[in-house]
Amino acid sequence: MRTRHLALTVVATSLVLSLAACGQSSEGGSKQEEKKGSAGSTIGIAMPTKSSERWIADGNNMVAQFKKLGYKTDLQYGEDDVAQQVSQVENMITKGVDVLVIAAVDGKAFSDVLQQAADKNIKVISYDRLLLGTKNVDYYASFDNEKVGVLQATYILDKLGLKDGAKKGPFNVELFAGSPDDNNTRYVFDGAMKTFKPYIDKKQLVVRSGQTRLDQVTTLRWDGGTAQKRMDDLLTKAYSSQDVDAVLSPYDGISIGILSALKSDGYGTSAKPYPVVTGQDAEVASVKSIIAGQQTQTIYKDTRALAKQAVQMADAMLNDKKPEVNDTKTYNNEAKIVPSFLLDPVSVDTSNYQAVLVDSGYIKASDLK
Repeated sequence: MRTRHLALTVVATSLVLSLAACGQSSEGGSKQEEKKGSAGSTIGIAMPTKSSERWIADGNNMVAQFKKLGYKTDLQYGEDDVAQQVSQVENMITKGVDVLVIAAVDGKAFSDVLQQAADKNIKVISYDRLLLGTKNVDYYASFDNEKVGVLQATYILDKLGLKDGAKKGPFNVELFAGSPDDNNTRYVFDGAMKTFKPYIDKKQLVVRSGQTRLDQVTTLRWDGGTAQKRMDDLLTKAYSSQDVDAVLSPYDGISIGILSALKSDGYGTSAKPYPVVTGQDAEVASVKSIIAGQQTQTIYKDTRALAKQAVQMADAMLNDKKPEVNDTKTYNNEAKIVPSFLLDPVSVDTSNYQAVLVDSGYIKASDLK
Protein backbone atom coordinates (compact mmCIF):
# COMPACT_ATOMS: atom_id res chain seq x y z
CA MET A 1 0.00 0.00 0.00
CA ARG A 2 2.87 2.40 0.90
CA THR A 3 4.52 1.66 -2.48
CA ARG A 4 1.25 2.31 -4.28
CA HIS A 5 0.76 5.57 -2.34
CA LEU A 6 4.22 6.80 -3.34
CA ALA A 7 3.57 5.95 -6.98
CA LEU A 8 0.28 7.88 -6.96
CA THR A 9 2.02 10.87 -5.34
CA VAL A 10 4.66 10.93 -8.07
CA VAL A 11 1.99 10.77 -10.79
CA ALA A 12 -0.04 13.56 -9.16
CA THR A 13 3.04 15.76 -8.80
CA SER A 14 3.93 15.18 -12.44
CA LEU A 15 0.40 16.17 -13.49
CA VAL A 16 0.54 19.38 -11.44
CA LEU A 17 3.88 20.34 -12.96
CA SER A 18 2.60 19.50 -16.45
CA LEU A 19 -0.56 21.57 -15.99
CA ALA A 20 1.47 24.49 -14.61
CA ALA A 21 3.73 24.37 -17.64
CA CYS A 22 0.73 24.33 -19.96
CA GLY A 23 -0.73 27.35 -18.14
CA GLN A 24 2.47 29.32 -18.63
CA SER A 25 2.53 28.47 -22.32
CA SER A 26 -1.04 29.65 -22.86
CA GLU A 27 -0.11 33.01 -21.38
CA GLY A 28 2.85 33.46 -23.71
CA GLY A 29 5.53 31.34 -22.05
CA SER A 30 7.31 31.16 -18.72
CA LYS A 31 9.47 34.00 -17.43
CA GLN A 32 12.41 32.22 -18.99
CA GLU A 33 10.61 31.82 -22.30
CA GLU A 34 8.82 35.20 -22.40
CA LYS A 35 11.62 37.36 -23.66
CA LYS A 36 12.20 39.91 -26.37
CA GLY A 37 10.71 38.87 -29.66
CA SER A 38 7.96 36.78 -28.05
CA ALA A 39 4.29 37.23 -28.85
CA GLY A 40 3.99 38.89 -25.45
CA SER A 41 5.94 41.99 -26.56
CA THR A 42 3.94 45.18 -27.06
CA ILE A 43 4.73 48.04 -29.42
CA GLY A 44 3.56 51.54 -28.54
CA ILE A 45 2.75 53.57 -31.66
CA ALA A 46 2.29 57.34 -31.26
CA MET A 47 0.99 59.13 -34.37
CA PRO A 48 0.51 62.91 -34.55
CA THR A 49 -3.03 63.33 -35.88
CA LYS A 50 -5.98 61.80 -37.68
CA SER A 51 -6.59 65.01 -39.62
CA SER A 52 -4.24 63.77 -42.36
CA GLU A 53 -5.17 60.50 -44.06
CA ARG A 54 -1.51 59.53 -44.39
CA TRP A 55 -1.08 59.20 -40.59
CA ILE A 56 -4.15 56.98 -40.38
CA ALA A 57 -2.62 54.80 -43.09
CA ASP A 58 0.76 54.73 -41.30
CA GLY A 59 -0.82 53.64 -38.03
CA ASN A 60 -3.02 50.98 -39.59
CA ASN A 61 -0.17 49.61 -41.70
CA MET A 62 2.10 49.23 -38.69
CA VAL A 63 -0.58 47.58 -36.56
CA ALA A 64 -1.31 45.05 -39.31
CA GLN A 65 2.35 44.23 -39.90
CA PHE A 66 3.22 43.94 -36.20
CA LYS A 67 0.19 41.69 -35.72
CA LYS A 68 1.44 39.36 -38.48
CA LEU A 69 4.66 38.92 -36.50
CA GLY A 70 2.75 38.12 -33.32
CA TYR A 71 3.22 41.45 -31.52
CA LYS A 72 0.62 43.40 -29.59
CA THR A 73 0.20 47.09 -30.33
CA ASP A 74 -1.04 50.23 -28.61
CA LEU A 75 -1.85 52.84 -31.27
CA GLN A 76 -2.62 56.40 -30.16
CA TYR A 77 -3.17 59.68 -32.03
CA GLY A 78 -2.13 62.97 -30.44
CA GLU A 79 -4.51 65.10 -32.56
CA ASP A 80 -1.80 67.76 -32.96
CA ASP A 81 -1.80 68.40 -29.21
CA VAL A 82 1.76 68.23 -27.87
CA ALA A 83 0.82 67.70 -24.22
CA GLN A 84 -1.70 65.02 -25.16
CA GLN A 85 0.82 63.06 -27.20
CA VAL A 86 3.49 63.27 -24.49
CA SER A 87 0.91 61.99 -21.98
CA GLN A 88 0.00 59.12 -24.31
CA VAL A 89 3.65 58.08 -24.57
CA GLU A 90 4.06 58.31 -20.77
CA ASN A 91 1.07 55.99 -20.37
CA MET A 92 2.60 53.53 -22.83
CA ILE A 93 5.81 53.52 -20.81
CA THR A 94 3.87 52.99 -17.58
CA LYS A 95 2.01 50.06 -19.14
CA GLY A 96 5.35 48.50 -20.06
CA VAL A 97 5.62 48.55 -23.85
CA ASP A 98 8.82 47.05 -25.25
CA VAL A 99 9.36 49.45 -28.16
CA LEU A 100 8.06 52.94 -28.91
CA VAL A 101 7.46 54.14 -32.48
CA ILE A 102 6.88 57.89 -32.39
CA ALA A 103 5.87 60.35 -35.12
CA ALA A 104 5.98 63.49 -33.01
CA VAL A 105 3.66 66.46 -33.04
CA ASP A 106 6.64 68.45 -31.75
CA GLY A 107 10.01 66.72 -32.06
CA LYS A 108 11.52 68.79 -29.24
CA ALA A 109 8.94 67.85 -26.60
CA PHE A 110 10.06 64.33 -25.72
CA SER A 111 13.41 64.65 -23.91
CA ASP A 112 12.03 63.98 -20.42
CA VAL A 113 9.61 61.23 -21.38
CA LEU A 114 12.22 59.42 -23.46
CA GLN A 115 14.56 59.43 -20.47
CA GLN A 116 11.81 57.51 -18.66
CA ALA A 117 11.77 55.06 -21.56
CA ALA A 118 15.55 54.66 -21.42
CA ASP A 119 15.41 54.02 -17.68
CA LYS A 120 13.11 51.08 -18.43
CA ASN A 121 15.22 49.88 -21.38
CA ILE A 122 12.44 50.65 -23.86
CA LYS A 123 13.77 51.07 -27.39
CA VAL A 124 12.68 54.08 -29.46
CA ILE A 125 12.17 54.46 -33.21
CA SER A 126 11.64 57.97 -34.53
CA TYR A 127 9.09 57.66 -37.32
CA ASP A 128 9.22 60.06 -40.28
CA ARG A 129 9.64 63.10 -37.97
CA LEU A 130 12.97 63.17 -36.13
CA LEU A 131 12.87 63.36 -32.33
CA LEU A 132 15.17 66.19 -31.28
CA GLY A 133 17.43 67.06 -28.37
CA THR A 134 17.68 63.59 -26.83
CA LYS A 135 20.19 60.75 -27.05
CA ASN A 136 17.42 58.27 -26.23
CA VAL A 137 16.48 57.60 -29.84
CA ASP A 138 17.75 54.35 -31.29
CA TYR A 139 16.78 54.59 -34.97
CA TYR A 140 15.02 56.83 -37.48
CA ALA A 141 12.80 55.61 -40.35
CA SER A 142 11.82 58.19 -42.94
CA PHE A 143 11.98 59.25 -46.56
CA ASP A 144 14.81 61.26 -48.09
CA ASN A 145 13.29 64.60 -47.10
CA GLU A 146 15.83 66.78 -48.86
CA LYS A 147 15.08 64.87 -52.06
CA VAL A 148 11.38 65.70 -51.57
CA GLY A 149 12.26 69.39 -51.80
CA VAL A 150 14.53 68.80 -54.79
CA LEU A 151 11.75 66.95 -56.62
CA GLN A 152 9.21 69.70 -55.92
CA ALA A 153 11.50 72.52 -57.03
CA THR A 154 12.75 70.64 -60.08
CA TYR A 155 9.16 69.98 -61.13
CA ILE A 156 8.42 73.73 -61.01
CA LEU A 157 11.52 74.52 -63.06
CA ASP A 158 10.54 71.90 -65.65
CA LYS A 159 6.96 73.14 -65.92
CA LEU A 160 8.06 76.75 -66.33
CA GLY A 161 10.57 75.77 -69.01
CA LEU A 162 13.57 77.01 -67.06
CA LYS A 163 15.22 73.66 -66.54
CA ASP A 164 15.84 72.93 -70.20
CA GLY A 165 16.38 76.58 -71.12
CA ALA A 166 13.26 76.76 -73.30
CA LYS A 167 12.24 79.90 -71.43
CA LYS A 168 14.25 82.50 -69.52
CA GLY A 169 11.58 84.06 -67.34
CA PRO A 170 11.28 85.92 -65.14
CA PHE A 171 8.55 83.91 -63.40
CA ASN A 172 6.90 84.78 -60.10
CA VAL A 173 7.06 82.11 -57.40
CA GLU A 174 5.98 82.04 -53.77
CA LEU A 175 7.36 79.71 -51.13
CA PHE A 176 5.64 77.71 -48.39
CA ALA A 177 7.24 75.38 -45.85
CA GLY A 178 5.98 72.93 -43.26
CA SER A 179 5.59 73.29 -39.51
CA PRO A 180 8.49 74.96 -37.66
CA ASP A 181 8.42 72.23 -34.97
CA ASP A 182 8.91 69.43 -37.51
CA ASN A 183 12.54 68.71 -38.34
CA ASN A 184 11.56 67.51 -41.82
CA THR A 185 10.51 71.06 -42.70
CA ARG A 186 14.11 72.26 -42.82
CA TYR A 187 15.32 69.37 -44.98
CA VAL A 188 12.49 69.71 -47.51
CA PHE A 189 12.91 73.49 -47.73
CA ASP A 190 16.71 73.27 -48.00
CA GLY A 191 16.40 70.80 -50.87
CA ALA A 192 14.04 73.10 -52.74
CA MET A 193 16.05 76.26 -52.15
CA LYS A 194 19.34 74.67 -53.24
CA THR A 195 17.58 73.80 -56.49
CA PHE A 196 16.02 77.26 -56.89
CA LYS A 197 19.05 79.33 -55.90
CA PRO A 198 20.78 79.65 -59.31
CA TYR A 199 17.51 80.79 -60.88
CA ILE A 200 16.71 83.23 -58.09
CA ASP A 201 20.24 84.63 -58.30
CA LYS A 202 19.78 85.20 -62.06
CA LYS A 203 16.33 86.71 -61.41
CA GLN A 204 14.72 84.07 -63.59
CA LEU A 205 12.62 83.25 -60.53
CA VAL A 206 11.27 86.18 -58.55
CA VAL A 207 9.72 85.96 -55.07
CA ARG A 208 7.68 89.18 -55.18
CA SER A 209 6.75 88.99 -51.49
CA GLY A 210 10.43 88.94 -50.57
CA GLN A 211 9.73 86.09 -48.15
CA THR A 212 12.53 83.63 -48.82
CA ARG A 213 13.79 82.67 -45.34
CA LEU A 214 12.50 79.53 -43.68
CA ASP A 215 11.24 81.45 -40.64
CA GLN A 216 9.12 83.61 -42.97
CA VAL A 217 7.37 80.79 -44.82
CA THR A 218 6.63 78.03 -42.28
CA THR A 219 3.06 76.79 -41.71
CA LEU A 220 2.32 75.77 -38.12
CA ARG A 221 1.06 72.18 -37.85
CA TRP A 222 1.07 71.97 -41.68
CA ASP A 223 -2.41 73.54 -41.50
CA GLY A 224 -4.27 74.23 -44.73
CA GLY A 225 -6.33 77.05 -43.25
CA THR A 226 -3.20 78.83 -42.09
CA ALA A 227 -1.70 78.44 -45.57
CA GLN A 228 -4.87 79.78 -47.19
CA LYS A 229 -4.77 82.93 -45.05
CA ARG A 230 -1.11 83.55 -45.85
CA MET A 231 -1.70 83.03 -49.59
CA ASP A 232 -4.60 85.50 -49.43
CA ASP A 233 -2.26 88.05 -47.86
CA LEU A 234 0.47 87.43 -50.46
CA LEU A 235 -1.93 87.88 -53.35
CA THR A 236 -3.30 91.11 -51.89
CA LYS A 237 0.07 92.66 -51.11
CA ALA A 238 2.32 91.43 -53.93
CA TYR A 239 0.12 90.44 -56.89
CA SER A 240 -2.30 93.27 -57.52
CA SER A 241 -0.73 93.92 -60.93
CA GLN A 242 0.94 90.59 -61.76
CA ASP A 243 0.08 86.91 -61.56
CA VAL A 244 1.87 84.22 -59.58
CA ASP A 245 3.32 81.53 -61.86
CA ALA A 246 4.22 78.85 -59.31
CA VAL A 247 3.80 78.07 -55.62
CA LEU A 248 6.19 75.76 -53.80
CA SER A 249 3.92 73.87 -51.42
CA PRO A 250 5.46 71.18 -49.21
CA TYR A 251 2.29 69.18 -48.42
CA ASP A 252 -1.08 68.39 -49.98
CA GLY A 253 -3.12 69.83 -47.10
CA ILE A 254 -1.27 73.12 -47.51
CA SER A 255 -1.78 72.94 -51.28
CA ILE A 256 -5.56 72.69 -50.85
CA GLY A 257 -5.51 75.88 -48.76
CA ILE A 258 -3.32 77.67 -51.31
CA LEU A 259 -5.65 76.66 -54.15
CA SER A 260 -8.67 77.95 -52.23
CA ALA A 261 -7.01 81.35 -51.94
CA LEU A 262 -6.07 81.32 -55.62
CA LYS A 263 -9.61 80.44 -56.68
CA SER A 264 -11.00 83.26 -54.56
CA ASP A 265 -8.60 85.63 -56.36
CA GLY A 266 -9.90 84.63 -59.79
CA TYR A 267 -7.45 81.89 -60.74
CA GLY A 268 -8.69 78.72 -62.40
CA THR A 269 -10.11 80.20 -65.60
CA SER A 270 -8.85 80.10 -69.18
CA ALA A 271 -7.89 83.76 -68.88
CA LYS A 272 -6.15 83.25 -65.56
CA PRO A 273 -5.06 79.61 -65.14
CA TYR A 274 -3.81 78.15 -61.88
CA PRO A 275 -0.08 78.45 -61.27
CA VAL A 276 2.08 75.37 -60.85
CA VAL A 277 1.32 74.09 -57.32
CA THR A 278 3.32 71.24 -55.79
CA GLY A 279 2.45 68.99 -52.84
CA GLN A 280 3.39 65.93 -50.84
CA ASP A 281 1.82 62.69 -49.58
CA ALA A 282 -0.45 61.83 -52.54
CA GLU A 283 -3.61 62.25 -50.50
CA VAL A 284 -6.81 61.32 -52.33
CA ALA A 285 -8.24 64.87 -52.32
CA SER A 286 -5.08 66.23 -53.90
CA VAL A 287 -4.83 63.47 -56.49
CA LYS A 288 -8.40 64.33 -57.48
CA SER A 289 -7.34 67.96 -57.67
CA ILE A 290 -4.43 67.02 -59.94
CA ILE A 291 -6.75 65.06 -62.22
CA ALA A 292 -9.07 68.09 -62.31
CA GLY A 293 -6.23 70.39 -63.40
CA GLN A 294 -5.92 72.36 -60.16
CA GLN A 295 -2.99 71.13 -58.05
CA THR A 296 -0.19 70.22 -60.45
CA GLN A 297 2.02 67.72 -58.64
CA THR A 298 2.46 65.76 -55.43
CA ILE A 299 5.18 63.62 -53.89
CA TYR A 300 4.28 59.98 -53.34
CA LYS A 301 5.72 58.38 -50.23
CA ASP A 302 4.62 54.78 -49.85
CA THR A 303 3.57 54.61 -46.21
CA ARG A 304 3.27 50.84 -46.53
CA ALA A 305 7.01 50.65 -47.17
CA LEU A 306 7.81 53.06 -44.34
CA ALA A 307 5.65 51.11 -41.92
CA LYS A 308 7.37 47.92 -43.00
CA GLN A 309 10.78 49.47 -42.33
CA ALA A 310 9.78 50.55 -38.82
CA VAL A 311 8.36 47.11 -38.10
CA GLN A 312 11.59 45.45 -39.28
CA MET A 313 13.63 47.78 -37.05
CA ALA A 314 11.53 46.97 -34.00
CA ASP A 315 11.55 43.24 -34.71
CA ALA A 316 15.33 43.23 -35.12
CA MET A 317 15.90 45.04 -31.80
CA LEU A 318 13.52 42.74 -29.96
CA ASN A 319 15.45 39.77 -31.28
CA ASP A 320 18.88 41.20 -30.42
CA LYS A 321 19.71 41.94 -34.05
CA LYS A 322 20.98 45.15 -35.66
CA PRO A 323 18.37 46.90 -37.82
CA GLU A 324 19.23 47.75 -41.40
CA VAL A 325 20.19 51.41 -42.01
CA ASN A 326 21.44 53.31 -45.06
CA ASP A 327 22.40 56.67 -43.53
CA THR A 328 24.64 57.23 -40.51
CA LYS A 329 25.72 60.82 -41.17
CA THR A 330 22.79 63.07 -42.08
CA TYR A 331 20.32 63.19 -39.21
CA ASN A 332 21.76 65.03 -36.22
CA ASN A 333 19.02 65.50 -33.63
CA GLU A 334 21.16 67.97 -31.61
CA ALA A 335 22.19 65.23 -29.19
CA LYS A 336 23.48 62.48 -31.52
CA ILE A 337 23.58 61.30 -35.11
CA VAL A 338 20.59 58.97 -35.35
CA PRO A 339 21.14 55.88 -37.55
CA SER A 340 18.52 56.09 -40.27
CA PHE A 341 16.85 54.24 -43.10
CA LEU A 342 15.66 56.58 -45.85
CA LEU A 343 13.21 55.57 -48.57
CA ASP A 344 12.95 57.26 -51.96
CA PRO A 345 10.05 59.64 -52.71
CA VAL A 346 8.44 59.75 -56.18
CA SER A 347 7.07 62.76 -58.10
CA VAL A 348 3.49 62.27 -59.33
CA ASP A 349 1.31 64.25 -61.72
CA THR A 350 -1.30 63.56 -64.40
CA SER A 351 1.21 61.62 -66.47
CA ASN A 352 1.92 58.85 -63.96
CA TYR A 353 -0.62 58.84 -61.14
CA GLN A 354 -2.40 55.81 -62.63
CA ALA A 355 0.75 53.66 -62.77
CA VAL A 356 2.31 54.84 -59.51
CA LEU A 357 -0.72 55.17 -57.24
CA VAL A 358 -3.60 53.13 -58.65
CA ASP A 359 -1.86 50.20 -60.32
CA SER A 360 0.29 49.70 -57.20
CA GLY A 361 -2.82 49.46 -55.03
CA TYR A 362 -1.94 52.54 -52.97
CA ILE A 363 -5.17 54.28 -53.98
CA LYS A 364 -8.32 52.59 -55.29
CA ALA A 365 -9.50 53.76 -58.69
CA SER A 366 -13.01 54.08 -57.24
CA ASP A 367 -11.75 56.60 -54.66
CA LEU A 368 -10.70 58.96 -57.44
CA LYS A 369 -14.09 59.09 -59.15
